[in-house]
Amino acid sequence: MKAILMTGVGNSEVLQVRELPKPKLTGDTELLIKLHAAGINPIDTKIRKRGTFYPEKMPAILGCDGAGVVEGVGINVKNFRVGDEVYFCHGGLGDRQGNYAEYTTIDEQFVTLKPKSISFAEAAAAPLVLITAWEALYERGRLEPGEKVLIHAGAGGVGHVAIQLAKLKGADVCTTVSSQEKANFVRRLGADYPIFYQQTDFVQAALNWTNGEGVDLLFDTVGKDTLQKSFPAVRVYGDVVTILEPGADTVWKAARSRNLRISLELMLTPMLQGLVSAQQHQTEILRQCAKWIDTGELKIHVAHRFPLKDAARAHQMLENGSMMGKVVLIMGNR
Repeated sequence: MKAILMTGVGNSEVLQVRELPKPKLTGDTELLIKLHAAGINPIDTKIRKRGTFYPEKMPAILGCDGAGVVEGVGINVKNFRVGDEVYFCHGGLGDRQGNYAEYTTIDEQFVTLKPKSISFAEAAAAPLVLITAWEALYERGRLEPGEKVLIHAGAGGVGHVAIQLAKLKGADVCTTVSSQEKANFVRRLGADYPIFYQQTDFVQAALNWTNGEGVDLLFDTVGKDTLQKSFPAVRVYGDVVTILEPGADTVWKAARSRNLRISLELMLTPMLQGLVSAQQHQTEILRQCAKWIDTGELKIHVAHRFPLKDAARAHQMLENGSMMGKVVLIMGNR
């Protein structure tokens, strides 16, 4: 099979096309998946630049997100059959094979049926960002109907699904954007108030929007000093969730004085720590999201599709920033 091998740590040139043996089923409950598409996420570019979580197992195949068709099943597989279309978030951290490849194997408990109404490219773009936004809003942030939430970078990969999940919960959403095009995009997704952060003080805008009280929940997908700057935009006793590691120089005074509850969201934790029940829960999240996608209540935006061989170019585009939605690799001629 063709695969993209991360041959070393460095720039996108370390991603090389290689011909590798097709993986074989090694467990009784495993599936052999013929991959049709793989999502690209910022974690992929970070691993490429910094090294995998398992450096002793280099070279590696990256890519946590995948979508494809079941081509083979283990003798004890109960829930899938050959020909099923599936999607999932699994592998790609340097231990198990990732999805920048034409085939992969995965235990059936970490897979669910792909939404019927969307393409393989859209399905492959979805898992990591859906799980991240779900856990951040519903579990870490405890979002309730009628609450107000500020989502940073609402046009981005995580942000564009977070807006929709917040609206599905019955919340009001304001979100930071950098252009009119992105403002129009997030409004189509349901955002109530796009804030042009380059021209407007987003904290003051959020306070004005909430009659001076502040939002109930801040969801930070940007990191750096954006987290610290955002504390005054959150109501007293409100919630803050960030998907980035706070910097050592973060000043927490405003958060402390407002009694904010700070939560960290890393959806990779179940994979990294081998927490099977937590991985099963994440699969349930994808199962529910598939229902919403098929009823038209949740949409996945794929901004760019690249053939598998152009993985390096896809990484470069993602690293250039200012992306609306997701970037996806397509296998074969699909």
